[in-house]
Amino acid sequence: MLERLQISNYALIDHLDINFTRGLNIITGETGAGKSIILGAIGLLLGGRADQRVITDPEQKTVVEGAFMVNDNQMVADFCAANDIDTALSPLIIRRELNAGGRSRAFINDTPVTIAKVQELGLLLIDIHSQHQNQLLSQPAFQLRVIDSLAANADLLADYRKHFDAFRRDLLAYRHTRDAIEADRANADFIEFQLQQLDKLDLSPGELGSLEASVDELQTLADNRRSISEAQRLLSSADGSILDMLSSLRDVCGDIEPLFSPDDKITERLDNCIAELSDIAGSVDSLADSIGSDASDLEYTRRRISAIRSAISKAGVADEEALIAHLDTLRSKMARMEEAPALLESLEKKARASKAEAIATAKLLTASRREAAARFAADLLATASPLGMRNLQVDIKVSPAKLSVNGADEVTFLFAFNKNQAPTQVANAASGGEISRVMLSVKSIVADSIALPTVIFDEIDTGVSGDVAARIGAMLRTMGSSIQVIAITHLPQVAAMGDTHIKVFKVDDAHTTHTRMALLSEADRIGEIAEMLSGNADDVAARANAKSLFAKNPTFKS
Repeated sequence: MLERLQISNYALIDHLDINFTRGLNIITGETGAGKSIILGAIGLLLGGRADQRVITDPEQKTVVEGAFMVNDNQMVADFCAANDIDTALSPLIIRRELNAGGRSRAFINDTPVTIAKVQELGLLLIDIHSQHQNQLLSQPAFQLRVIDSLAANADLLADYRKHFDAFRRDLLAYRHTRDAIEADRANADFIEFQLQQLDKLDLSPGELGSLEASVDELQTLADNRRSISEAQRLLSSADGSILDMLSSLRDVCGDIEPLFSPDDKITERLDNCIAELSDIAGSVDSLADSIGSDASDLEYTRRRISAIRSAISKAGVADEEALIAHLDTLRSKMARMEEAPALLESLEKKARASKAEAIATAKLLTASRREAAARFAADLLATASPLGMRNLQVDIKVSPAKLSVNGADEVTFLFAFNKNQAPTQVANAASGGEISRVMLSVKSIVADSIALPTVIFDEIDTGVSGDVAARIGAMLRTMGSSIQVIAITHLPQVAAMGDTHIKVFKVDDAHTTHTRMALLSEADRIGEIAEMLSGNADDVAARANAKSLFAKNPTFKS
């Protein structure tokens, strides 16, 4: 409930601080006193458009602040939790600030928030209702909510939504699988070709990294093999090798050895060279045998790396691991195409079964809604007809609709306010005053079954008087026993039914006019009602009439 409202520097209001109570809060005042200004400030507080023209003093900020008691409002608690708003302090404070530069700011419990968040929270806190704000009565969602609340369908609706959500999941799974299979079939030849190529590649996890790590080692081995082979060729393998040349040289020198000095020992020395080089050749051959002679290892590794990288590029993946995953996906697609008929049949069967469960629960909802609609039509007719609408007709239709999150029904409120008029939607059937009284009747009926926020009624009793006015006052009072109601009225029969009474009036100073609000005592209330009746708060007859009106209010003690 709205506990306190503070307004400063707003239109004719320099500063206002007023407290509200539970039950029915009445606001009265002469035409032009500023009641509409107060509603405008509340609208700004709840996220309405910021108009700089309301700023009285451009050197000061315009501030509107509302304090709300929300201890028993779970939806507000959920909103605050979802938006990281501290709720440790009570009450909940909403504040709007506006300056002459056009800057508008909003706070919830001193936490800066967007205007959209204020608007979202405002819907949970206050419902402003006037002759010009009756769109809610025409909204299908509101109409369905009214019927479900009166039918106490919360548990049944939750059960239905569980089945409906299961049906949507199963249907989505079927459609997703069907579409994927159709897409795979359109590319079946390409998928099969890719699969054959990757199967032929026969890639092992980690193979590419291992191959790349071995390239340098294999290159070194290849270089060593080339050097050893060249050493073998020079020493002994090729024609004209060193050993062959030395042997030929020894033979030639042996023929001419007598020509040398005996101390030269040419033949002996050449034999020693041949023996030493033969030993070296043997060491080189032994080294060649230990290293091996398979020169194809490096070439194979390079070709293998190239083949793997080419496959990665063609598949459009990032790395070897993703390529293996792609291969698994291709295999799954092929298997899915092979298993498609059985898989789709199974998924379709499951979706049909969950849909049947949702439909069965929806039928229970329909039956419950139709029963509640008939009761509500009778209750609404009985409640609203005495409010000056003796020709009122009410028809609450529950019609078949496409299966949705709310069931399989479309609820429509139809009204006729004149004889020989076919019931139609309320916007096409009634004046603003009639719609207002119908809405008042609706809210009075559902006040105990729907968690309504604070309801502000702005002169919805315009155009009525006498007994009808008294009935409206009694109805507002009854609503006030369940929720907080704030009613702006010109009718003394309505004003006398309030639990509290606030008067709006103007005062002048040397420079300007100001709007003020005052909480009236019970003695002051008698004078205010007398003034509303006769224009004179001291009129004896009017005061007596006022007291007779207050006699119908059980909380009025004077």
